[in-house]
Amino acid sequence: MKWRISGLICVAMLATAPVARAHEAIRVAYAGSMGVVMDEALGPAFAKRNGVDYEGQGEGAYGMARLLASRKQVADVFVSITPGPIEILEAANLVDRALPVASTGMVIAFNPKSPFAKQMEAARAGHGSPWWGVLQSPGLRFGRTDPQFDPQGQNIIFTVELAERYYGQPGLARRILGATENPQQVFAEGGLLSRLEAGQVDASSGYRSAVISAKLPYIALPDEINLSNPADARRWYDTVSFKLAGTAGAPRTLSPQPLVFYAAVLNNAPHPQLAQAFIDFMLSPAGQAIFHQKGYDAPKGSALNK
Repeated sequence: MKWRISGLICVAMLATAPVARAHEAIRVAYAGSMGVVMDEALGPAFAKRNGVDYEGQGEGAYGMARLLASRKQVADVFVSITPGPIEILEAANLVDRALPVASTGMVIAFNPKSPFAKQMEAARAGHGSPWWGVLQSPGLRFGRTDPQFDPQGQNIIFTVELAERYYGQPGLARRILGATENPQQVFAEGGLLSRLEAGQVDASSGYRSAVISAKLPYIALPDEINLSNPADARRWYDTVSFKLAGTAGAPRTLSPQPLVFYAAVLNNAPHPQLAQAFIDFMLSPAGQAIFHQKGYDAPKGSALNK
């Protein structure tokens, strides 16, 4: 697993670096959908301000959390989407507190050159078949991520389950998604939108933030099904769930959590002071402006405490 590195070595800046020495590097592990905002914006901006190197690694948040928990991967900061991956690190005594830094919602992204693009555009404008009807079109290739390793892979299942109720369409999830771990649809998170851009799939699940960052067209979904609003949790989100095989084979029941991004300093961070400074930067006006520019919404909810 390779870390993406953004560096800066500038003598004038190093003379005033507030938290780090020359050539020091902060390692940030993050949910794979955050690649653009982390590696092209937040990471380089923080590095420039503090006279350090930035090393970023994106992976499905559950898979990354398990790597960190096993100590096979070491980082200073972990940025997750939803509390689930944070809970894995709490159980491993690697995280005591995580702060909400941004939020997003589920959307349906599509390739503007797909044979189904006109139908998707019409659905986006409220004409013709609705998005859930277009996704059932014969020959349409839909992509999503692995629910075993990535929250997004779970969240699209919740979204379509909620759509069944919202639109009064029993069995919609099975018709659109097939089996929970359908090998014809499931791809690694880091490559899903790239596959969509390349035309390998016609449409895919996506977080609004990542899709906007990738400059892809998408269909927005109502709050009742897009998992963006904690205020809708009790009345809508908490009404759906699904079973997924556990690591030991026993099935586990999964329930949705609102799409909030949480950042935590890892207890084995090589540079804990730098790690806290990175989280502070994400929450600062400058950091929040970067999130907003890349399609992210403001953080919602409260801190997660062990």
